[in-house]
Amino acid sequence: MAVMAFFAAAQASAAPVIQDPHYGDTLFHFFQDRYFTSITSLMVSQHFERVPKHADEAEVLRGGMLLSYGLHGEAGRIFAQLIDKGAAPPVRDRAWFYLAKIRYQRGYLTEAEDAIARIEKNLPPELEEERGLLQANLLMARGDHAGAAELLGGMAASKNASRYARFNLGVALVRSGDTARGSALLDELGRAPAENEELRSLRDKANVALGFAALKDNRAEAARGYLERVRLESLHANKALLGFGWAAAALKEPKLALVPWTELAQRDVSDSAVLEARIAVPYAYAELGAFGQSLARYTEAITAFERESQSLDESIAAIRSGKLVDGLLQHNPGDEMGWFWSIRDLPEMPHAGHLSQVLAQHEFQEAFKNFRDLRFLARNLQQWQDNLGVFGDMLENRRRAYAERLPQVRERASAIGIEAMQKRRDALAAELAAAEQAADGLAFADDRQRELLARLARVQAALKDAGNDPELAQARERARLAAGAMTWQLAHDHTERAWQSKKALALTDTQLAEARRRDAAVAQAQHDEPARHDRFAKRIAALEPRIKALIPQVAALGDEQQQAVQAIAVAELARQKERLQQYTVQARFALAQLYDRASVAQGGDDAAKP
Repeated sequence: MAVMAFFAAAQASAAPVIQDPHYGDTLFHFFQDRYFTSITSLMVSQHFERVPKHADEAEVLRGGMLLSYGLHGEAGRIFAQLIDKGAAPPVRDRAWFYLAKIRYQRGYLTEAEDAIARIEKNLPPELEEERGLLQANLLMARGDHAGAAELLGGMAASKNASRYARFNLGVALVRSGDTARGSALLDELGRAPAENEELRSLRDKANVALGFAALKDNRAEAARGYLERVRLESLHANKALLGFGWAAAALKEPKLALVPWTELAQRDVSDSAVLEARIAVPYAYAELGAFGQSLARYTEAITAFERESQSLDESIAAIRSGKLVDGLLQHNPGDEMGWFWSIRDLPEMPHAGHLSQVLAQHEFQEAFKNFRDLRFLARNLQQWQDNLGVFGDMLENRRRAYAERLPQVRERASAIGIEAMQKRRDALAAELAAAEQAADGLAFADDRQRELLARLARVQAALKDAGNDPELAQARERARLAAGAMTWQLAHDHTERAWQSKKALALTDTQLAEARRRDAAVAQAQHDEPARHDRFAKRIAALEPRIKALIPQVAALGDEQQQAVQAIAVAELARQKERLQQYTVQARFALAQLYDRASVAQGGDDAAKP
């Protein structure tokens, strides 16, 4: 799970705060296990500069996902660019660590060594030991067991050192010639309590390593002690049972050797240890002098080997027909590519037991992932080819809709009459300026006030026409007072009404500006939209031949990769078949020796008769 660990380590200090929405979209797809969508959306966002606040994090994530697809060259360039631009040391060291890890797993040892040499001292504690283990594995892969032991020795001295570090140190010491120290360390691990299956399996592995190292040094009694610690149902049980039997045989105890070998001989013959047990059992019977039993068991072994050889031929034929690859895809669906994907369910095969050795191969797993990725790309390209037709139809519909709506938009724009409205606005502005200049409030009188002013004017005119009649003096006074009150009211309301008028005029200016902006946008759209349609059409036209060219290329690569996957599987079964042939030859040779011994004994008996 290197990519997830890569990203988790990059975010370990605190929960990430998403400042760019497009980066959040990338993370959404990433944590939904949609890695192809995640990386493509991220690359689009980077192209359009939509993730500026997460630039380094986005590059780390992109590099990690490229690593998950085995694109370590491209990932290496990304990490190198991060370093050149001054990325934070922790980000840089994590980048080189995971690059080294993926390169090692892919078998690129020189490139892995180059990457791990670039790591300084900025890894978090949980990755520091893993870095040491990785570096030790690289040294051992080069045959430098002493160098690996020296490196692991410093790690194992820490009180927090894991059992894996101590196990690897023990193996490195044994392989470098320091058998005593290595065996002592492995023996300590072989006796240690284990609280989970992972550690119990490691303990079994340590005891098996001790047992076979002791057998190699002719210490059969010690080997038997180590091997009897291994659990009967563990992953390492078959090898332990085989070694325990040979330890007993070396101690001249063939009867005791029969116990583990007989148990082992009944297990799945796809394991080479089981095959060896099939001929070890009759060997033990021969050592006990039970030649009849030995002959029968050798004959049974030869028959079983021939039957298994035929089964292997059937499995090889099924693999070559594509049944294995098709079945694995069918039983292990995955929507998108990614290093996380793994084989969980096995297909129906003539002899499913043969698949365990095939699927256990790292080479097969990687080859099958590449084949699955090519199949995904083929589907993706086909989908894009279909989508391009849909996009072409959408573009044509948009062009047609644009052509239909443009006259209507132009008509509405003309009906608005912006210039006429501008003239009306200017006239109102002039009236407002004159009213402010007069400052008598008459221009801002409302309808009621205008009606009252008109009535007052008529009254005053009638009183004027009536002359100086004393009886009308009181009426004239009331008219004068009413006119004064009206003048005061208008003067009182002048400031507020002038402000309201200015506010309304400003709103009119805003609306006129918006109308002009829309009118300009319509005019610009008349120029830009056809060009935009043409650009889309050109992009679609350019993509069509590219996709058409890629589809057969990817299909051909997929066929080649399928053949490569099948060749790896067939090669493993061929090796099993070759081992079978070797054991069959050994069994036939031992059988012939038994017959010769019986013939010699029979001849001696005949010669002794008078």
